[in-house]
Amino acid sequence: MPGTADSPTTIRVRAPARLHAGFLDLEGGLGRRFGSIGITLDDVATVLRGSRAPGSRPRAEGPSAERVLRSIDRLQRETGLPGEIAVTVEQAIPEHVGLGSGTQMDLAVATVMAGLTGRAESSRDLARHLGRGARSGIGIGAFELGGLIVDGGVGPTPQVPPVIARMPFPERWRILLLHHEGGSGLHGTQEIEAFRALPPFPAERAGHLCRMVLMVALPALAETDLRRFGDAIGEVQRVVGDHFAPAQGGRFTSPLVAEALGWLERQGVSGIGQSSWGPTGFAVVEEADAERLAGEARRLWDGTPLRVQVCRGRNAGAEVMAYGPLAMRARA
Repeated sequence: MPGTADSPTTIRVRAPARLHAGFLDLEGGLGRRFGSIGITLDDVATVLRGSRAPGSRPRAEGPSAERVLRSIDRLQRETGLPGEIAVTVEQAIPEHVGLGSGTQMDLAVATVMAGLTGRAESSRDLARHLGRGARSGIGIGAFELGGLIVDGGVGPTPQVPPVIARMPFPERWRILLLHHEGGSGLHGTQEIEAFRALPPFPAERAGHLCRMVLMVALPALAETDLRRFGDAIGEVQRVVGDHFAPAQGGRFTSPLVAEALGWLERQGVSGIGQSSWGPTGFAVVEEADAERLAGEARRLWDGTPLRVQVCRGRNAGAEVMAYGPLAMRARA
């Protein structure tokens, strides 16, 4: 596999999952469409390592191995990067549950391929080659920067949505993830058709969402005001969820997750919602309340496919470790 004299022989990448907490402007009358807000997670990630395999076809093993091979094939075609590589997936974000598995896997594979050849490519360029960022830049922002991300949506030119705000997620807040085991959200052609079939989104509603993010959510985050932040996220979720309800069967994809989110709301939690098309739900809570609420929810939904996980936000992007004959290098 071609590379410079000091190119690493093995690269290990840990790519964090993300919550997609909602689109901001589905109307697009100002020349940009979508825009979104999301949060990088620290406790759910895709981890893989790739090594040079001179003279061999691409190889992959572990969870989502077929996905890895598709990424390698596309990068070979789009960029000319050689595919003489062996990849082991140590763990993978579950696919099609709203946590950004595809983007993180693609970017992790692309980072390995570019790094093993000594080729300098930004995450945004790699994402563009892979067709990522068609609607949202949250996953790319999570890979690059971590924290809470707001992207500026898709403009008139074919570029990855720019990150227009990035703020640290408070260390003393936690995120309850509500997993519907075995469930999945819309993806692929189903997702494309759903967007086509949805009714027009009123401009005044888009303005309301943008105001909620700019004037409520972000200032509340800066002041570590969980109640105000949760109120804003909950409002974004209500408006966007009701708009997507015809495509996903209700405000939330999973009735089981919807039931648990309703219970959390009755406990006084305001920052509840669904990540992307779901079925994964989430709730933003104080660290002091996280384990208590998680334990009560586990007891109430014991014996069902609902699984509750306590997560932290992550204020750094992907972690990349490069191993070579000269030294070990790290980037986080």
